[in-house]
Amino acid sequence: MSQHAAEKIPGAKDAAISAKGLSAGTVGLVGAVVIGVSTIAPAYTLTASLGPTVSAVGVQVPAVILVGFIPMLLVALGYRELNRVMPDSGTSFTWGVRAFGPWIGWMTGWGLIAATVIVLSNLAGIAVEFLFLLIAQISGNEGIAELAFNPFINVGVCLLFLLGATLVSYRDMQTTQKFQYVLVGFQVIVLVLFAVAAFVKSFSGDGIDHLAFDWSWVNPFEVSSFSAFAAGISLSIFIFWGWDVVLTMNEETKDPDRTPGRAAMVTVVVVMALYLALSVSLMMFAGVGTGELGLGNEDISANVFFALSGPVLGPLAFLVSLAVLSSSAASLQSTAVGPARTLLAMGHYGALPRRFAAVSPRFFTPGFATIVSSVVAAVFYAVMRLLSENVLTDTILSLGMMICFYYGLTAFACVWYFRKQWFDSVRSFLFTFLSPLVGGVILAVIFVTTLVDSMDPAYGSGSEVFGVGLVFILGMLIIVVGIVTMIWQSVRRPAFFRGQTLAMDAPPSARKLRAESENNR
Repeated sequence: MSQHAAEKIPGAKDAAISAKGLSAGTVGLVGAVVIGVSTIAPAYTLTASLGPTVSAVGVQVPAVILVGFIPMLLVALGYRELNRVMPDSGTSFTWGVRAFGPWIGWMTGWGLIAATVIVLSNLAGIAVEFLFLLIAQISGNEGIAELAFNPFINVGVCLLFLLGATLVSYRDMQTTQKFQYVLVGFQVIVLVLFAVAAFVKSFSGDGIDHLAFDWSWVNPFEVSSFSAFAAGISLSIFIFWGWDVVLTMNEETKDPDRTPGRAAMVTVVVVMALYLALSVSLMMFAGVGTGELGLGNEDISANVFFALSGPVLGPLAFLVSLAVLSSSAASLQSTAVGPARTLLAMGHYGALPRRFAAVSPRFFTPGFATIVSSVVAAVFYAVMRLLSENVLTDTILSLGMMICFYYGLTAFACVWYFRKQWFDSVRSFLFTFLSPLVGGVILAVIFVTTLVDSMDPAYGSGSEVFGVGLVFILGMLIIVVGIVTMIWQSVRRPAFFRGQTLAMDAPPSARKLRAESENNR
C-alpha cells in the first residue's frame, strides 16, 4: 500500500477504507457536475443516436429518452447510497469487494476499466473525424474531411488527441476543472442556441417539415411496442453513461460523502433536459420523415446535427461542428479520470501491482495509472483501426455489455450491502433496496438479451468467426481476459484475495447511520 494507507478518508464510515494521497477538497459540486456532463458528451452522443432512434420509434423519441432515463436514475440512487458510507475512489471495485468479496469486486472493477478504455479509444477517433469535418466546413473543401478515413492519418492524429488528454489528466484537478469549464460551457451554450433557433424557426413556419408539438411525444405509455421500449432502455446505456465518473473523484471532492452523490443526480437530470430540448426542437423543425433532411433519413443519421446545422443556424453552422468536436475532446479528457482512479484503488488495496498506487508528488493525481490507461487505449485503437474499421465498430457495440455488467453488479452490491436496513424506513426501502434492485434487474436483462442477440452475425457489422457474431466474441473475450488476469493476480497477490487488505464488511444498521449523520452536522 501507499504511504497514505493509514489515513482515513474524510467522510468515510469505515476504517478499512483509506486515503490514497489524492488532493482532497479540490472539487466542488459545480466542478463535479461539469466533469460529469463532459464525460457523457451530450453533443456527440445525441448527434450520433437521434437519427437511428427516430427510425426505430418515430415521434416517440422524447418518451423513449424518459423511459431510458429510468434505469440510470435507479442505479444512480444506489451509487449515491454506497458513496454515502464508503466514499472511495475505487467506487464499483471497492463497493463490490465490500458487498460480495474480492473475486466479484475485482471483476466489477475490471468491467469499469474495460468499458472506459474502449470509450477512450472511441472518443479519440471521433475527435479526429470531427476535426477534419470542421476544417472542411470552414474552408469549403469537402475533400479534407476524407483525410480522417486514411488509417495512418487517423491513427496519428488520434494519438495526438490522447497525448493531450493524458497531459491534462496527469496534472492537478484544478487544471482539469478549468479545461472542462471552457469546453463544456461552450458545448452547452451552442446546444441551447441550436435548440432555441430550431424552436423559433418551427414556430415561425420556417421549418423544413414542421411538426406541431404533441404531449403524446413525452408519454411513455404511447410507446407502441416492446421493441420500442427495449430501444429506449438500450439507448439510455449510451446516452447517459459516464455520470459515475463524479463518484471516482469522491476522495478529491468537498464533503465527499454527499457532494459526489448529489453531483451524479444533477448530472443525469441536466443531460436529460438537454436531450429532451434538442430532440423535440429538431423533430418540430425537420420532422421524422425520410426526406433529404428528415430525421428518419439514414444518410444523415450518423451526424444529424451537422446535416441540420446550416438550415437552423445559417452562417453560424460551424459552431455546431466545433461543439461536437469540443464535446468529444472534453469527454476524452474527463473519461480518463475514472479508470485511472479505479486502477489506483486496485493497486492501493493490493489487487494489482503496487506501482498502480503511485500518486504524483507534484500534482497529487494517479500518474502511473493515468499513463497506463491512456497507453492501453492508444494501442487498442491503433491495432483495431489498422486491422479493420468493422472490428473497431463491433468492439464499441460490445461496450454496452460491459456497462450493463459493472453497473448491474454495483446496483446489486448496494442491495446486498444494506440488507439489514431494507425495511427500517421508507427511505431505506426505496434507496437501498427497491431502486437499485429494479435498476440492476433491468441492466441484467439487457446484458443477457444483448449477449444472446450478439451471437447472430447480423448483429453489428456482420462479421463472424465460425458462424458466431464478432460482437459476442469480443464481449466474451473481454470478460475472459479479466477472469484470467484476476486468477493470475490471485497467485501473485494472495493477500487481497484472502480479504486481508480490503475485506467484506457487515452492513451498517440504520440506527448507526442516523447517529453518524447527526454527528456530522
